[in-house]
Amino acid sequence: MNNSEVLKIASEFNLGSAPTGFSECTDGHINGTFFVDTADGKKYVIQRINTGIFKDPDGLMRNVIGITEHIRRKLAAEGGDVERGTLHFIKTVSGDNYYEDRENGSAWRAYVYVDGVESFQSAGSTDVFSQVGRAFGHFQMQLADYDASGLCETIPNFHNTPSRYVDFEAAIVRNASGRADRAADAVEFVKAHKDVCSYIADRIAAGVLPLRVTHNDTKLNNILIDKATGKPICIIDLDTVMPGSVLFDFGDAIRFGASSAAEDEKDLSAVFMREDMFEAFAGGFIGGLEGSLTDTEILELPMGALVITLETGIRFLTDYLDGDTYFRTHYPEHNLDRARNQFKLVADMEEKMPEMLKTVKKYL
Repeated sequence: MNNSEVLKIASEFNLGSAPTGFSECTDGHINGTFFVDTADGKKYVIQRINTGIFKDPDGLMRNVIGITEHIRRKLAAEGGDVERGTLHFIKTVSGDNYYEDRENGSAWRAYVYVDGVESFQSAGSTDVFSQVGRAFGHFQMQLADYDASGLCETIPNFHNTPSRYVDFEAAIVRNASGRADRAADAVEFVKAHKDVCSYIADRIAAGVLPLRVTHNDTKLNNILIDKATGKPICIIDLDTVMPGSVLFDFGDAIRFGASSAAEDEKDLSAVFMREDMFEAFAGGFIGGLEGSLTDTEILELPMGALVITLETGIRFLTDYLDGDTYFRTHYPEHNLDRARNQFKLVADMEEKMPEMLKTVKKYL
């Protein structure tokens, strides 16, 4: 987008002063994001909502505004940082939650830029990962009394692993990319783990695992770290906040943060789950929830890590079979490499499950 187009969109929001310039954020994979400066020296984030993925922007914005307002009240009661502890969304000049650009068929939102923070792609140390765990646990604690029934399901079946398996089977039949033969090893791995796919879903359906308000995308780079203190201060990327199991958030964080390598590492001998990072995150996460987890939830946390890692690998493999239509790739076999990477991590978790269980049992 050119300068005039971005500033025109920005002027549709009640920023309090005229937008004067912008820069583009290139880190995101889903939504287009711009940092906008205004005449009074303030800074805002203007973001194009990807309506190809989030098909109900109205419901999505009701979710994130309701959640952030709830957290803001909790921060005030806790004596926390109300200004930077959660996102502040800005209404349009007409009082709406987002701006609908009917001419171009796009939807936009704005929020206050959080100053004095940074984010990381990897934890680097057990101390940092423990703090990240506590922050995500505290996030769930803050939302423990939020009415999950009022949340819009922004991406249906997002962590419905059995549904992801059905999609995978359909992708094999379609073989739209013509590459199924190249992925035979990965396909067989998934088929051998079919029963594992229903592990969390069956326990939710049986009432063994309670539904909570979950973030559902608990990667390290979705936490803003205060530059002055080095402490987590704000959790972002709230678009996938939906009803779910605590195992979703725990599992995705372990998948991403406790792996020894990047998720597209080709050398599978370098891919394994770091037990020290697992222990650090588990302690922080459980501590952040301040005793609100059931004993069953605590005992099932290791399986949460395994199932969500398996699910992510299935999603990468399905996209590979379909011709790379969802995830951004940088070379032809990228999604297949990602899938094999995740499956190696699953296999390592299976071997280490007794030690993982021993770790979480300390918190019963």
